Amino acid sequence: MKVILREDNDKLGKVGEIVDVKRGYAINYLIPQGLALVANDKNLSVLREEQKHKRQKLDKDLHDAEKLKEELEKVSCTASVQVGEEDKVFGSVTSQDIANLLAEKGFELDKRKISLDEPIKALGIYDVPIKLHHNVEAIIKLWVVKK
Repeated sequence: MKVILREDNDKLGKVGEIVDVKRGYAINYLIPQGLALVANDKNLSVLREEQKHKRQKLDKDLHDAEKLKEELEKVSCTASVQVGEEDKVFGSVTSQDIANLLAEKGFELDKRKISLDEPIKALGIYDVPIKLHHNVEAIIKLWVVKK
C-alpha cells in the first residue's frame, strides 16, 4: 500500500515522500497515529498545504526572534548583590535572577533560554547569551554591582 509520510521516519523516509508499506502496517499503525496518509491526489494537496503553513510559521518565528534580539541587545541590566570582605559575593546571580531583571524591563523570557554555564559569583560586567531561536542568539550586558 502506498502512503505519504507526514513526519520523518528513520526507517521509511522523510516528510512528503510516498513509500510502499504493508497494508496492515499502514492501516493499523501509520494512519491512525497520524504519521501517514493514503497516497492519493487529495491527500498530497493537503500535505502540501500543511508544509506551506509550517514554513510560514517557522519564518514568522524566526522574524519575531530577530526583532526581539535587536530590542534585547539595546538593554543592559544591573544586579545588585550583597558582598563581604574583599568584595566576595554572597550567593550568586542565576539565570532566574536575570529573567526577573528582564521582566522588570518588559521582556518575559523563560529562564531556560538564558545560557549561563554557571551562576555568576563575582562583581563585574558580563555578556549573557540568550537563545531566542535555534538560529538566533542575543547578547545582553549584565552589570553585577554591590548594594
